[in-house]
Amino acid sequence: MEESQETDIKREEPDSIIKTHILLGMTAGAIPIPIADILAITVIQLDMIRKLANYYEVDYDNEWGKSVISSLAGSSLAIFGGSTIARYSVSGLKAVPGLGTLIGITAQILLAGASTYALGEIFKEHFSGKGTMFNFNLDGVKERYKNFYEKGKKVASKMYETSKLDDIYAQIEKLSKLKDIGAISREEYEEGKRKLLDKI
Repeated sequence: MEESQETDIKREEPDSIIKTHILLGMTAGAIPIPIADILAITVIQLDMIRKLANYYEVDYDNEWGKSVISSLAGSSLAIFGGSTIARYSVSGLKAVPGLGTLIGITAQILLAGASTYALGEIFKEHFSGKGTMFNFNLDGVKERYKNFYEKGKKVASKMYETSKLDDIYAQIEKLSKLKDIGAISREEYEEGKRKLLDKI
């Protein structure tokens, strides 16, 4: 009985790591600065993989993490219209005043949440099964990644509808946290804050 309870507790912790980073990723997707959002999302996803690796006591290398994220995002038909170029196109919509900015932000929020969920589930599954950097089969997980991504879109959409990402001041606070962890620069934080305050 005690062993079962310990297992349940152990299982919840990676889920908490993933959920926290989904929220951070969605917040980064709301950054009203083209391209800066993608860079911030990548930093957040790398941090999530690192924390999952630490939880399962698996060796982790940041460059390896970047390579995996890039490969999965670039090869999966489910991601950003099937290409990295399309991913940047979604971010680029934010440069279009008015409706373009709104559409770009909303799309990037959901895409960031879904891809972060998919990566989190892939690595939770791999590391919990005694997987390491050295036996990670990139080609072997692509189909599972697509499936997790589709589920992630629903998870992200539900989280977005529930929270509405709070109000403008809450978004500014979240931008501040992204700055503090190094996901965005001070200049990007100040520009994002200014654009958010301009909506008031």
